[in-house]
Amino acid sequence: MGFDNTYDDARYAAAYATLDFHRTYHLAYRDLPGILHTHVAGGRALDFGCGAGRSTRFLRALGYDVIGADISAAMIAKARELDPAGDYRLVRDDDHGPLGEGFDLVFSGFTFDNIPTRERKVALFGHLRDRLSRDGCIVSLVSSPDIYLHEWASFSTRDFPENRHARSGDVVRIVITDIPDSRPVEDIVWTAQSYREVHAASGLEAVAKYAPLARGDEPYEWVSETTIAPWNIYVLKRPE
Repeated sequence: MGFDNTYDDARYAAAYATLDFHRTYHLAYRDLPGILHTHVAGGRALDFGCGAGRSTRFLRALGYDVIGADISAAMIAKARELDPAGDYRLVRDDDHGPLGEGFDLVFSGFTFDNIPTRERKVALFGHLRDRLSRDGCIVSLVSSPDIYLHEWASFSTRDFPENRHARSGDVVRIVITDIPDSRPVEDIVWTAQSYREVHAASGLEAVAKYAPLARGDEPYEWVSETTIAPWNIYVLKRPE
C-alpha cells in the first residue's frame, strides 16, 4: 500500500492550522511543561516537524529560543502567516545540517507518525541526535497504536476496520474530527517495541516514557481517553 502525506497539501494545512490544545490533543501537551522541566537543561530548542507552528509557539511560550522546521512548504507557509515573528525553516528530507547543532531540546510532535520505513526512522533519529548539545535530549511525541483502533473526542477510526490488522510499518487511516476537513489522514503505525529497536539503532536510549490519560476532571466529554492512552511521549538521550 502506498503512503500519501496528507499534511503536504495547502488546503489541509489551512484546516490543520486551526487546531488548538483541546480534547484529545490536550493530553498530548498537558504534561509537556513538567516533562521538559525534568529532563531538559538549557533553552535552545528545535521543533522538528513543526507543521503550522502550534508546537513551536507552545515551546516559545515556555521560554525556549526555538526554531521550527518542516519539510512541507504548505505547512511552513501557514506557520509564517500565523506567526510572522517566528523562525520557521523549510528543510529537505535528507539534509538537516543547515539547522545547526547544539540544541538542548529537539522536540518532535507527531512527526514520526509520517515516516514510513524503519530505515528512514533510524536515519532521521540519527540526524536529530547529531543536532543535540552534549547533554541535550529528544522529546518524541507519537501516536500510540491504540489511537487507530478506537473512537476519541478528537478522532474517529470507525470507518477503517482494516486498521485492526495493521503491523509496524503499515498504513493506517484516521479522521481528525476537530477540523473542518474530513479527509482521512494516513499515518504509519509503529509499536513500542519497534520504537525501542529504532531508538537503539539510532544511537539513542529512552530515559523516560509517558502515556498520558485523561483524569476525568477536564472540561471535555471523553470517549476512550480515560482508560486508553492515545499518545506516547519518549525522552531520548545518547547512552552514557
